[in-house]
Amino acid sequence: MIRYQKLGYVGLNVTDIERAHRFYEEIVGLQFVETCPDGTVLLRCSDDYHSVSLHAAQTPGFRHVGIMLESDQQYEVLRQRLDQHHIPHEQLSGAECEKRRVQSAWRIAEPHMHAAFEFYRPRPQDAGVVYRPSVAKIQRIGHVVFGTPHYQETLTLLREVLNFAQSDDIDSTITFFRAFPNPYHHGIGVGRAPRNLLHHVNFMVSEIDDIGTALNRFKRHQVPVVFGPGRHIASNSVFLYYLEPDQMTLEYSFGMEEFPEVAPRAARTLPQAPESLDSWGGVRDKRMSAVGDVQPFSVGTGFESHAGAAP
Repeated sequence: MIRYQKLGYVGLNVTDIERAHRFYEEIVGLQFVETCPDGTVLLRCSDDYHSVSLHAAQTPGFRHVGIMLESDQQYEVLRQRLDQHHIPHEQLSGAECEKRRVQSAWRIAEPHMHAAFEFYRPRPQDAGVVYRPSVAKIQRIGHVVFGTPHYQETLTLLREVLNFAQSDDIDSTITFFRAFPNPYHHGIGVGRAPRNLLHHVNFMVSEIDDIGTALNRFKRHQVPVVFGPGRHIASNSVFLYYLEPDQMTLEYSFGMEEFPEVAPRAARTLPQAPESLDSWGGVRDKRMSAVGDVQPFSVGTGFESHAGAAP
């Protein structure tokens, strides 16, 4: 079985990189790391070299996700699983690893969403990196959730090929997976949608006060809140969803359920009802998850131009 350590980083396409940089640093609370030679902005929200990369593009959305393997030995386990299921994969070059600031990485194009999934090991020299909280005491990047018309096929790949462990689903409309044996309820989520899209990116905060202070900070800076505060039954998290400058959806959450590696509880199917999304009775704004395309990726040819997205 493939064993992971955690969800490590996500790359996002943004239409105004300076505006996005200011927002993610000053409003969300990520720590600026560096601007790369190609203009990519790296930020962190944990003791990793980076957690989020911002890439200039004409269309906002998802570019790539990085999932940290538990050890170097997991590359061989991963290779066997991918080859068994005839899924193309490639090793990132030294130059690409340097851009990602990782020691090594392999990459696939998820066959149904055509999303770039990267499996990596960190650089030893980054072990002493320290995240300095600012406006929010963020603990880590929590999860990335996608929407796709290829719902069942994507679930099968995550569960049966990549060994993500299913935690819960809401009546076949959205399913939550943890990066086994990472304990957090979900690192990847997949929902039904009419097109391949980025549903939201989550940041896990340290205190419920981070949710409360964010509400006032967002009000001062005219940041749209599109759902919450509320509580998810599936993960028991207190949540707050809001829009960043390109109108992509971000989330703060606090108090996510954790699973033991041995003898975890069984995955549940929750009813398709409003209270399954928010036990406090909140209603989602229609702007939630309306913006954010998945930039298609193909092994061997790279990122496709997608409605003007930068290569």
